[in-house]
Amino acid sequence: MKAVIKREELTEGLLLSLKTLDYLTRSQIQVLHEMGSSRTTSRIMKALEDEGYVNSFRDGEKVYYLSREGRERIGSSRIRTKTVQARHYIMRNSLYIAFNAPPTWKNEQRFAIKERKDLSIKADATFVKDGRYHIVEIDHTQKMAVNRTKIEKYRKLIEIGAFKTAPAFVWMTVTDYRRKQLQKLCEGMDAQIFTVNDFV
Repeated sequence: MKAVIKREELTEGLLLSLKTLDYLTRSQIQVLHEMGSSRTTSRIMKALEDEGYVNSFRDGEKVYYLSREGRERIGSSRIRTKTVQARHYIMRNSLYIAFNAPPTWKNEQRFAIKERKDLSIKADATFVKDGRYHIVEIDHTQKMAVNRTKIEKYRKLIEIGAFKTAPAFVWMTVTDYRRKQLQKLCEGMDAQIFTVNDFV
């Protein structure tokens, strides 16, 4: 009986992680759920796939997301499918894991001020650490002009006192060249800028 309960708890935990993070790679699941070996993780995820709770596709490694049955089991209404955009989520999840799965982590958070609709901006994620906002931005395929506009809006929000304390920024991008461009744009701001290779 204990083995059955343990298996159910693991299943629910895995499905809840996918509900929260949308897409996870096999290696991300292995780290998040402290599964030990990649073989064990693959076996467990294969069982969940066979039971109809998750779907997967290959993008370098296996990427998992909730199926209809998985969404129904844990009460998720967000439908995810196989898409190239999954890389964006996977990059964001790498930061979630790197920052030790902060309990205050929230995806897709909007910052806006009623009087200044021009400053409305949606962050890829936020979390609070030591009483300070950390704003997560993922630069996967967007134009650098879009990043420039976002950074300018954040600067204005800081200038007008929209935050009690100026937030820290955490960026992830795909190349070292783009990292350097972002560093230049973020000059004078508290910003950490990573590339995907920092997490491989």
